[in-house]
Amino acid sequence: MLLTISGLPGSGTTTVSRLISEKYGLEMISAGEVFRSLAKEYGMTLAEFGALAESDDSIDLEIDERQKEIANTRDNIILEGRLAGHMAEKALKVWIKAPVDIRVERIVSREGSSFDDKLAETIEREASEAIRYNSIYNININDLSVYDLVIDSQKWDQFQIASIISVAIDNYSDI
Repeated sequence: MLLTISGLPGSGTTTVSRLISEKYGLEMISAGEVFRSLAKEYGMTLAEFGALAESDDSIDLEIDERQKEIANTRDNIILEGRLAGHMAEKALKVWIKAPVDIRVERIVSREGSSFDDKLAETIEREASEAIRYNSIYNININDLSVYDLVIDSQKWDQFQIASIISVAIDNYSDI
């Protein structure tokens, strides 16, 4: 089984991916964790590393190439990341969405800082990513047509979302 779970920062993709991973015994591969660890290795904030990635396509290409390779060579995994649905050919593809203010509240509760600071950082980060994804892959991150299932995490909590995805998994024949 190959499942991709994507969404913008703070939408709940990591939390839901972990729940699904535990339920089905799937390995979880997170592009966001790879990106954050690379930012730390470079001694940069996410915003600084995002700006570097804007000028150096090799950063995104390395992360995404790893996801493609994993998706095409391994079974029983969840690829969690913004572009995961674009990186896997045959998968059940899920996008989790939420309004920016809800997502920023979640980020603040997870990482600290002020709402206004995280809002500005999130808006800057998402704009940077949108530019990179369009430039490198010709992907409009706001075009959700590649996804089989789009779920609003403002309306359902992580357990309800995992339940919705579970129904899809249990009834999806091509994964």
